[in-house]
Amino acid sequence: MATSLVLTVLGDDKPGFVETLAEAITANGANWLESRMTHLAGKFAGIVHIEAAEEKVDGVLNGLNALSSGDLQILVERSRTEAPAVNFEERVLELVGSDHPGIVHDVTRILAERKVSIEDLNTGTDSASMAGGKVFRATAVIRVPDSVDLDSLRGDLEELANDLMVDISLGVAN
Repeated sequence: MATSLVLTVLGDDKPGFVETLAEAITANGANWLESRMTHLAGKFAGIVHIEAAEEKVDGVLNGLNALSSGDLQILVERSRTEAPAVNFEERVLELVGSDHPGIVHDVTRILAERKVSIEDLNTGTDSASMAGGKVFRATAVIRVPDSVDLDSLRGDLEELANDLMVDISLGVAN
């Protein structure tokens, strides 16, 4: 039986970071399945999903612990592979507007109140060359339970968009 592990990695951004991690995973008999990694504020951060036979998990954990040092942190969690408890529809939420504190909190509050799950969230800022300041952009893949009225959710998001002076759209996921 295979055991699924999710790693959170954070370290100083330098060449070879990913190769070193991949070597430790492979050398200890695990398989790299999927990941999301990025450079943020001088650090390299990532989430990696790996799988290993149950009898190899201790070796994988020891290999990953050996990599952890002052400039590299690795957190490992066993994952559950349960199917979602409710039926849902995948949607894509996109937001763009002048950057200011609280945007992510306000949007995620509306989603959490309806038990909407965020599957993937990407955010960032760009320079607003004509107006000065920064433009905040967010794209999220969300899972909307069948029990949630999409028109009501869309209406609440549009009301929030007006309050925040941003554009929010809720589209169909690919």
